[in-house]
Amino acid sequence: MNKAITDGLVFTPTAFENGLDVWSSGNGTSGSDTYDGAANAAFVPADADFSGCLELIKTDSTQQLRYMGQTPILPGCYLQITARVKAISGNLPSVRIAGYALNGSDNHVSGLTEEGSSTTLTTYGDIYEITAIVGTGARGGVDMVWGTDVVSGHFGLDLTGSNGGVVRIDDIQIEDVTSIYADDKIGIVDVVDYGAVGDGVTDDRDAFVAASNAANGRTVLVPEGTYLLGSNTTIQTPIRFIGQVTCADDVRLELSKSFDLPTYIDAFGDEELGFKKAVQCMMNFSDHESLDMCGRRISVTEPIDMHAAVNNKTSYEISRVLRNGEFDVVSGTAWDPEVVTSAATYSTSNTLALTNVTNIANIEPGSIITGTGVGREVYVRSVDVGAQTLVLSNPLYDAAGTQSYTFTRHKYVLDFSGFSKHSKMVIEDVDFRCNGEANGVMLAPNGIITHFKDCFFTRPAYKAITSPGRGCQGMLIDRCQFLSNEGSANSQDRVSIAFNSNANDVKVHDNRCELLGMFGVMSGSGHQIAENHWFNGDSATDGLRLPGIVLTMPNCKTLITENYIDNGGIEWTNEHDAAPEFSSEFAFGSLTISNNIFYAAGVASFFTFISVRPVGPDHYIQGLNVIGNTFKVLQGNIDRVDKIDTTFYDMNFAAMRNIQWEGNTYNGVNTATANPVYVGHTQSSTTSTWTVDTDERLPFEGYARKCTSLVFEGDVTNSSNVKQTEYPSVVLRSGSNQDQVQLRFSTAVKGTVLAGIRVDNPS
Repeated sequence: MNKAITDGLVFTPTAFENGLDVWSSGNGTSGSDTYDGAANAAFVPADADFSGCLELIKTDSTQQLRYMGQTPILPGCYLQITARVKAISGNLPSVRIAGYALNGSDNHVSGLTEEGSSTTLTTYGDIYEITAIVGTGARGGVDMVWGTDVVSGHFGLDLTGSNGGVVRIDDIQIEDVTSIYADDKIGIVDVVDYGAVGDGVTDDRDAFVAASNAANGRTVLVPEGTYLLGSNTTIQTPIRFIGQVTCADDVRLELSKSFDLPTYIDAFGDEELGFKKAVQCMMNFSDHESLDMCGRRISVTEPIDMHAAVNNKTSYEISRVLRNGEFDVVSGTAWDPEVVTSAATYSTSNTLALTNVTNIANIEPGSIITGTGVGREVYVRSVDVGAQTLVLSNPLYDAAGTQSYTFTRHKYVLDFSGFSKHSKMVIEDVDFRCNGEANGVMLAPNGIITHFKDCFFTRPAYKAITSPGRGCQGMLIDRCQFLSNEGSANSQDRVSIAFNSNANDVKVHDNRCELLGMFGVMSGSGHQIAENHWFNGDSATDGLRLPGIVLTMPNCKTLITENYIDNGGIEWTNEHDAAPEFSSEFAFGSLTISNNIFYAAGVASFFTFISVRPVGPDHYIQGLNVIGNTFKVLQGNIDRVDKIDTTFYDMNFAAMRNIQWEGNTYNGVNTATANPVYVGHTQSSTTSTWTVDTDERLPFEGYARKCTSLVFEGDVTNSSNVKQTEYPSVVLRSGSNQDQVQLRFSTAVKGTVLAGIRVDNPS
């Protein structure tokens, strides 16, 4: 860059031959004395070395020579002043380049260095070239650093030392030498040129803003140094960091045209801090909706508190995206869970609270709760230390009264729980490398539409995605990979969970979950779980298996379809109900399980793919579709695919309604469940009562409550083989297990019948 060429600026003063009336013996300002007609100055038109020069006799202790024209001083532009001088006679003086700095009002700017280094003339007739560089920034080789308050200057030289000497001075030259400070200065604006100091103490914020304003689309350069930003700073042009910035936690740096993680890491010189500052900016400005990590891997040494990083907001509900990067957890005690044991009281009249909590100040929001009568994945939503009260994510099913609870606060790579509400966060193409030390992401206690897509959760210690409250409302999890840290453990010993939810309308699509303890524990309703593959197997003989999906709302309004359910299953329970006995609420229902592949190998014969576990009495199923699934077992058969888990209570089979269980295929399953089940019965000896046994093929080994069809094959005959046309009466719920149907005739007959029998009342 050369301003004389690019902008047509004239820096070099007029030649001496054009008159000495523009050359001052003072500071060069208007009204100062000139050398025109002075007794100690004359123009020499011919000299052996100079083609026209000024001959000057030194008569003052500091003999000044200043051009009275104002030479412009521009940020980022560096000028070199050159004078060629030789001594003629008399005392030999010293010579230096000098200037006089002016601001925009043509007033002198004091406190600046206005002289270059001094050179002593030692020989008569020898030519000495005296130079100095002036500019706005403190760059190497700049003799006069004038900052951005100076807009022009009067330049020339000083003669110092003994008086009486005679010197000749060639025409003074001023040229733009900015290019010596960069290999390619075109398109670069340096913050130093605008007054930045970079000592980590001086507030350089104004210099950064001035450089940004002057850049006009060019790139701002931050050279080596540490630059303090004392208040919020916005850079509205591309920027490149060689040095770093520092600022207080609540000071924001917005890089509008360079908003990506690598730039913030370069800016702050630290990966974790750079990420936090980038997030702080993303959630405080509207210029950008996403933070691109640009494929960068961050080594994370401690949990990233997203609320603390943003620093100035308690809630956030504008769509923002974090994409394309990796968090790599570094081992350390910062990831150790914090465990607190406290006594507390639970009442069914206040189902989402623990009261009279001892040691409450040590219990953190987001802690998972364990204790008698506590269901899976129950968390502390909030803590009121003064009231000694905790708010829970879900009710407790059998904990009325006072008891001791354990509160475990796991540590997460990204922790949003400090927000009271956080919505519409999208995390895509991010790999959470938890390395068996940390957990993935904790959501805020409230919020909607958090979306995870195309992410990896690699070796989470306990949890990949955790909702401690209702921040999971409408959550979407798409095409993510959940890779276990517990692959060598037997299935029943694994403790990790890919995700949990407490609110409604969660969509889980196209994910893969490898050897975690469970895929998901889901309260709420309105869920869609489709086209996922979760597998929980191990190498144990007659192995046990944990369920892959646990549904904790009995009337769950949920669709589970087209999944590959591998060595795991589905458990349906009501363990998040403070009054778990059936009363006037909806029964277990509104669940569709369709077109899935269920597969297991090497499991115990009592293993089942679908189980219902009522925590209270008198429950029944009203509305269940199990349609079009494939069930396959290798390395030994299982007894059946379905069961009622009677750990707490059995089902009320007399009330079952609207169960569709049909179109499924079974391999390696001893008893193929169906509803209606079609049972062929041949009565080879005559009797008036035929007993048709469902052979436990009805869902959950329930009652034979309806006989929907009787188709006789061939004739029904008496003992004389005479055809009988009487249609029998049907007696339901026969036998000790009430799973048989009796066909009663008025006379003893024999024959073959195909009976359609249901476990439910289909209406």
